[in-house]
Amino acid sequence: MTDQRAPQTSAAPVFHSGFCTEGARPFIMLAAVLATSIGLIDGHVVAIALPAMRNSLGADLVEAQWIHNAYMLTLSALILVGGAMGDRFGLGRVFCLGIALFVVASLFCALAPTPLFMIVSRAVQGIGAAIMVPGSLALIARAYPRDSRGRAIGIWAAASAVTTAAGPIIGGLVLTVGGPEMWRWIFAINLPLGGLALILLFRNLGDDPTKADARVDVPGAVTATLALLAIAWGLTSLHHGSAAVGWLAAGSGMLVLFLWTQARSAQPMMPLTLFAVRPFWAANAMSFTLYSALSLMFFFMPMTFIAGWGLREIEAAAAFAPMSVFIAAFSASAGKLADRIGPAPLLCAGSLVVAAGYAMMAILAPEQNFWGHILPAMCLVGLGMAAVAAPLSTAVMGAVDEQQSGTASGVNNAVTRMAGLISVAAAGGLAAALYSAAGGTASFGIESDTAGHPAAMTSAFSGLAWVAAALALISAGLGWLTRSGPAPNGADPQS
Repeated sequence: MTDQRAPQTSAAPVFHSGFCTEGARPFIMLAAVLATSIGLIDGHVVAIALPAMRNSLGADLVEAQWIHNAYMLTLSALILVGGAMGDRFGLGRVFCLGIALFVVASLFCALAPTPLFMIVSRAVQGIGAAIMVPGSLALIARAYPRDSRGRAIGIWAAASAVTTAAGPIIGGLVLTVGGPEMWRWIFAINLPLGGLALILLFRNLGDDPTKADARVDVPGAVTATLALLAIAWGLTSLHHGSAAVGWLAAGSGMLVLFLWTQARSAQPMMPLTLFAVRPFWAANAMSFTLYSALSLMFFFMPMTFIAGWGLREIEAAAAFAPMSVFIAAFSASAGKLADRIGPAPLLCAGSLVVAAGYAMMAILAPEQNFWGHILPAMCLVGLGMAAVAAPLSTAVMGAVDEQQSGTASGVNNAVTRMAGLISVAAAGGLAAALYSAAGGTASFGIESDTAGHPAAMTSAFSGLAWVAAALALISAGLGWLTRSGPAPNGADPQS
């Protein structure tokens, strides 16, 4: 599961009375929920569908990683640019453009005949999501006046959480009942949902103001994309030795160039001055490590359970449920508690609970008991993440002044998506090595009747769970570092 917190644009939009009529607001809300849901659901359902997709397309493990990574690459690199585009060219126009691009790319994903075709289509889908996702919350903020905006955002968040939680369950049910080729409908369903969102927007949007002085950071977007591409490619190619080192070196050089452009830009997509504040960089570093652990587990769990343990897709999808259930049930209370005692204690304690859940999975995985061991462990992970989600937003927002809140949230959302990209890219080689070391003779993540295949996959999964537990422990320490420090421009942090 991806970050549950609300994505924001690079600047906090204000209510605009001509943006839509009062009667049109519920339809704008529905369009925002639909767009957010299809953007989030795809990431979760694809993880469930990957074993079937690999069999259908003939994809190896590296290609399976890139079916995930191509989407995360363009989304994480361009999500801040998407917010700036809304400011510059009109929030409604850009939001519609993102939905349209996402829907067209989804059609190509559904029709993909080869792994390469799917990877390219997923990259385009990520571009659409990067343009679309930041606009959803901004759309509501611009449509609703301040006195009713909080309730509207609450409805949007609740509806998005429900649809996101239902996505993997519905996807697993479709695959279980309809057969392996039904994975194509996971992408095809985006066409009517995205089409409905577009119709609602076209019929209900009014004046869509632009900002001629707003600037889209094109050099930052290009260098960030190239840096992430080279680093991710190098990490997935570690078994090639010197070639991988070359890609990693090129990515590191491009990353330095990206930082140089940000330092010199008048309107950077990622203002480096924010990272001078300890609570801000600590909260973002924690986001990276904690969501790295979550992403690698959510990527490799379905392959292990379906291709290694022989579970049906609907059963494997149940592993995703505790996260959404616990976050929906407890994150509001955790947010209120963070306001009273500060976010650091909850960030530290929640990360420790997450680490305990991953460690439980690592220890008990050899018994291959999904319902008795894995699901309870995922309940621990979900409980820990529920304690962390809202306080982490509090820590990020509390480290900056109010004028920088939109930018700070956008940066943090980009960081969490980069975590998903980098962790999955880096863990693929480790999973393959652990699988081979345990005596596996086929390939991690595919169905095989070769001797020792399930045991080798389970051994590799245990190793990955230990890595996730270590990352969660590091997150606990970083969470504690958010407890104090001055904010920029003399603002006091909320700690």
